[in-house]
Amino acid sequence: MSVRVGMVVEQMWQPVPGGSGRYIVEVASRLAAQGVRAVGIAARHGAGEPTPEEVGLTIPVLNSALPRRLLYAAWDRLSMPRVDRMLGVGSGGGAQVVHATTWAIPPTSRPLVVTVHDVAFLRDASHFTSHGAAYFNRALDITRHRADAVIVPSEATARDCIEAGIDEGLITVIPHGLTHMPVTDSQVEGFRARHGLTRPYILWVGTREPRKNLPTLLRAYRAMASSTDLDLVLVGPAGWGEDPEWGDLPAERTHVLGRLDDADLACAYAGARVFTFPSIWEGFGLPVLEAMAHGTPVVTSADTCMAEITGTDAGLLVPATDACSLADALEAAAGSEHDRLAAAGLARATDYTWEASAAAHARLYETLAGTQ
Repeated sequence: MSVRVGMVVEQMWQPVPGGSGRYIVEVASRLAAQGVRAVGIAARHGAGEPTPEEVGLTIPVLNSALPRRLLYAAWDRLSMPRVDRMLGVGSGGGAQVVHATTWAIPPTSRPLVVTVHDVAFLRDASHFTSHGAAYFNRALDITRHRADAVIVPSEATARDCIEAGIDEGLITVIPHGLTHMPVTDSQVEGFRARHGLTRPYILWVGTREPRKNLPTLLRAYRAMASSTDLDLVLVGPAGWGEDPEWGDLPAERTHVLGRLDDADLACAYAGARVFTFPSIWEGFGLPVLEAMAHGTPVVTSADTCMAEITGTDAGLLVPATDACSLADALEAAAGSEHDRLAAAGLARATDYTWEASAAAHARLYETLAGTQ
């Protein structure tokens, strides 16, 4: 069965498309192989803006007459304009399903799928402007009342959605896939030389913000520093909130690298002795999967979506805010458990493919198209 789907892809023209953008590009590019004819839905773009191909899209894209800000506001507040005419609905064909891939949810008469990546605005509204929080809350209300299906990337996010009032029967968990960049030993050696990484190191990757729980990692490292030869490497940009205090850590062994490009990030993962991600919560926890794919042992937080990725054998799980347990697990992952965790992580990472994600999306689209 061939299913025709309209996907909202305007996220790709945001200044930083982020993980949502990666999800859109990777799934959309694989739908044709699953018998899905996908077309993108975007706002009006000026002549100087990137083309769909330049933002990574491989599906045709239809543009609204409205620019992004007006389009989103009209969808959000006025429930118009419907995307049906744009998608050819009512002309004997057209899209059979409409998929809102983020909180930008278009009005339609067709079955509506909404992907909920997380409900971060409910956990900590201080991370968002008042305008942004209000927009997300209205989108959540639209999802509660209008969605025919809701896609989430993890069981943890599914639980959050149920708690937020979304009907459990509408929710389908479809994990993200892995976009893996292999690197050579010489690339890793070059990366280490450029950044002065002469010793084995613990790696952390993320945006520095409170939910990432960096203070617990720094407490754990302080407890270990005098008895280990492991350096600490922090990768990623500053986010919001104050940076934790790391001034009393040994300067020659604490490396704050900031944002890296994709190639250097892959080298950072591949060169690490152990990767840690003690985040309090995430929507999916992609860095854990990326580290595993490079054969780097993982220590992460129990009772989170990251524990779904590692399972019981491909990572060491500790209570998120327990610095002593984290220190012990890091020592074990870098030492006696290293080889076992590396092998288990490599094997586990192969379970997460964008092909499998696209196939699960296609099955859901087919089910919804069959209800028309």
